[in-house]
Amino acid sequence: MIYDIPLKTIDGNDTTLNAYKGKVLLLVNVASKCGLTPQYEKLESLFEKYQSLGLVVLGFPANNFGAQEPGSNGEIKEFCTMNFGVKFPMFEKISVVGEDQHPLYKELVSAQKVARTPKGESFEEKLKTYGIKRRGPSDVLWNFEKFVVDKSGVVVARFSPDMEPTHEELVSCIESLL
Repeated sequence: MIYDIPLKTIDGNDTTLNAYKGKVLLLVNVASKCGLTPQYEKLESLFEKYQSLGLVVLGFPANNFGAQEPGSNGEIKEFCTMNFGVKFPMFEKISVVGEDQHPLYKELVSAQKVARTPKGESFEEKLKTYGIKRRGPSDVLWNFEKFVVDKSGVVVARFSPDMEPTHEELVSCIESLL
């Protein structure tokens, strides 16, 4: 179960997701130097809007895609706070794909193999024009992929990186679980 997987906060403290049992979780692999980085602002507004109803947004910095998260945990924390006023919980930088994939992301990906995408142009197809392909069909595609976990710890949905945090489909999914 995802609640028991060992994690570290962005400040280096040992933790798990146990503190969030009974809450709806939105887990996002984030990066500071990505074209999608402005999503931090919408993630924070979503957190602020629904926190009192039981939503927790959780940020997991990862440097797996285009070296777009090169900083230390301290630098990442400062960047998020100064530029986007991030107050939602952030965790230490981890790997979300590959041989060193964090156990949390192994669990998330195995529970939801395919991400929902917004209608229209495929982000994956757009990445292919830059020569970027995901290794396996269920691997995390890029920064800012989103996983939704219900109050009992079940991974119920996965959304593509280009699905904005305020997209109607993602918000509707969260609201239905609160």
